[in-house]
Amino acid sequence: MDQAALSGLQESSALALARIASDSGAELVARDAHALAARIRDGLFYVACVGQMKRGKSTLLNALIQDPVLPTGIVPVTTVLTILRHGAECAARVRFADGACHDVDRVKLGEYISEQGNPANEKGVAVVEVFSPSPLLASGMCLVDTPGIGSVFGSNTQTTRAFVPHVDAALVVLGADPPVSADELALVGEIAAQCPDILFVLSKADKISGSDLQEAVAFTRRVLSQRLGKDTIPVYEISGTERLAGEGPVRSWPEFTRDLEALAQDSGSDLVRAAEARELAILSSRLRHHLAEERRALLRPVEESERRIQALRACVAEAERSLNDLAALFTAEHERLRRSFTERREQFLTRARPAAYRELDAAIRAAVPQRRWAERTAAIERADEIARRWLDRWLAEAQPAAESLYLEAIQRFVELANNFLARFAGSDDPALASLPQAVSPETGFRVRSRLYYTSMMTLTSRAPLDWILDLLRSRKQRIKAVERQAGEYLDRLLVVNANRIANDFDDRVLESRRHLQSEIRAALAGVAATAVRALGRAKQQRAQGTQAVHAEVERIHALTLRLESLVPSRKEPAS
Repeated sequence: MDQAALSGLQESSALALARIASDSGAELVARDAHALAARIRDGLFYVACVGQMKRGKSTLLNALIQDPVLPTGIVPVTTVLTILRHGAECAARVRFADGACHDVDRVKLGEYISEQGNPANEKGVAVVEVFSPSPLLASGMCLVDTPGIGSVFGSNTQTTRAFVPHVDAALVVLGADPPVSADELALVGEIAAQCPDILFVLSKADKISGSDLQEAVAFTRRVLSQRLGKDTIPVYEISGTERLAGEGPVRSWPEFTRDLEALAQDSGSDLVRAAEARELAILSSRLRHHLAEERRALLRPVEESERRIQALRACVAEAERSLNDLAALFTAEHERLRRSFTERREQFLTRARPAAYRELDAAIRAAVPQRRWAERTAAIERADEIARRWLDRWLAEAQPAAESLYLEAIQRFVELANNFLARFAGSDDPALASLPQAVSPETGFRVRSRLYYTSMMTLTSRAPLDWILDLLRSRKQRIKAVERQAGEYLDRLLVVNANRIANDFDDRVLESRRHLQSEIRAALAGVAATAVRALGRAKQQRAQGTQAVHAEVERIHALTLRLESLVPSRKEPAS
């Protein structure tokens, strides 16, 4: 079958699903199916640009299409999904969550994309489409700019993670300062489980010295190899700012664009087919649950449905009590973790302080003689570099250890939570049986890190007397004074920022447990809410008489058969 015929078949499946959804009253599913049909018709596939906030994702995408259309800035900017797709002319379109769609001036995109122009997405923007005549997009590849994970705006991370199931390929934008984070590694794991085509970019390469850049690349490759279980992980060193301006060294840009174009040309049609199958499965599952709930509400006596809703609400209340009991249990475990983090911090400081002092002394003594007032400044900068390097090393070691301790501590919590989820899974009620049968914390912390290092520059200010004494001291005396001040500064950097790392772990333990509780609560509450809506519609049918109810049941059955013939449900193998 040629590509045109295949595209027609895929479009037909999506449109057929949209018609079934519309006929069943599942308008949100119908809308999403129509969007899928249009996507398949146009042969579009999504290459999502993801990563931590302020990694330079928007700048990188601007450089790829050679058009500074996406807003960039010092503060976190991107708050909604923005899709760059091919168009004969430059244009922009905003789609809203309520289904409305408006063309907008590209210079006003910030009013919809940025946190400043659209705080907490108060305008209800679903997605922004930007059309560009860039040859890179002509094959059907759509570059998706996503909000950064780890932002102080929690909805940004949620928006990016919610889009992961729709990703066909990914550009993961990493950095060297700070290095790849646990949140980024978790996101990489989610994407890799779905699609094998991932390109890794070490961004803002112009901000890092040559030796530090190579060290950052080696560290990133090593961490990614361990996470993905691969021996070789290409990492492209790029400065989007340089490439957009057309200046500076090209670095890995030729290799990066070559591999991205090859992905579009060689794998584009396969990605479209995979996207169609994946999206149809997601939409059909939503529609199947909708139809089943509607049918059950019609067949049950109203009194039974109302009792069922009360039972569901009782389950939610029981879960709430269980979670409160578990919270008390976890408090003791949390205190044990806090002591462990403290011990590990002290072990790090015992090891790092003398080695870092020696490194600083050697650097100061080996430095080329400078003007008297510049020696202290250079020594302070060197102390800051040494402290950050030691802290980054410890963070890379401590992160997996901290997550391991968290998993160990929360294991009893998870076991008890799974006990009541397992009881629901064995229920005769299909809604309860559809709940997750278990929750698992194997992915580690469930919340982002808020860690940042403090430089405490106020400690480096010089008193007027120091300036006078430096003019009178010999070089040997002056170096000794510089060593003393820089050493004290180095010590404070290590101690204070090591405390920050330990406290960040401690905070993430507490918030991770709270997120786990929230996930369980939300799943249970969602079941009850769906049942309430279905019962309301069933009552409307019952008001029209038995014949109307029977006709509606038959209609739902016919719709279910149509759905099964289009996208068969997955059957469990016989035991």
